[in-house]
Amino acid sequence: MEAFWISLGVIFVAELGDKSQLMAMTFATRFKPWPVLAGITLATAVVHLLSVGLGGLIGDALPTKAIAVVAGLAFLGFALWTLRGDELSDEESRKAERTTRNALVAVTVAFFLSELGDKTMLATITLATQHGWFGTWVGSTVGMVAADALAIVAGRMLGKHLPEKVIRYGAAAAFAVFGILLLAEALTL
Repeated sequence: MEAFWISLGVIFVAELGDKSQLMAMTFATRFKPWPVLAGITLATAVVHLLSVGLGGLIGDALPTKAIAVVAGLAFLGFALWTLRGDELSDEESRKAERTTRNALVAVTVAFFLSELGDKTMLATITLATQHGWFGTWVGSTVGMVAADALAIVAGRMLGKHLPEKVIRYGAAAAFAVFGILLLAEALTL
């Protein structure tokens, strides 16, 4: 259960201000919210299942202290990455705005491809090296879907007037705190 809650919190924060949230808002302006949310859920479940599988393999091969150090450094890197910010490229924005016959398929494919190698995938791999795969998978999936659902609601209600800078700084600070805590934990092992 601990893996679920940690993963949910970390991935929720990781998703704040991420390119995926921008995609969710864009899709929500074009399609009904439920197919968008369902597509995000399907893509996230598959990508994060792959992530925890990789994390489980890496976690079995490395000693605990090394994992904690790498995880701490990774989260500090995520903090810097989040400060840099994510924006949709013109091409990604055009893909999100295209009308398709099946919104579910469009959203699922777009999110699956955009999440490969994204910081939330890397964070899920990192979490899976330290926690059980199932709790990490479910927690990270729920965390990402919840953050993107928030983006869908916010996007539909507020349009483009979201304080992205404040969200980005808050998410970066949370990543830095997680990184520092993981490095402190490594020192006590």
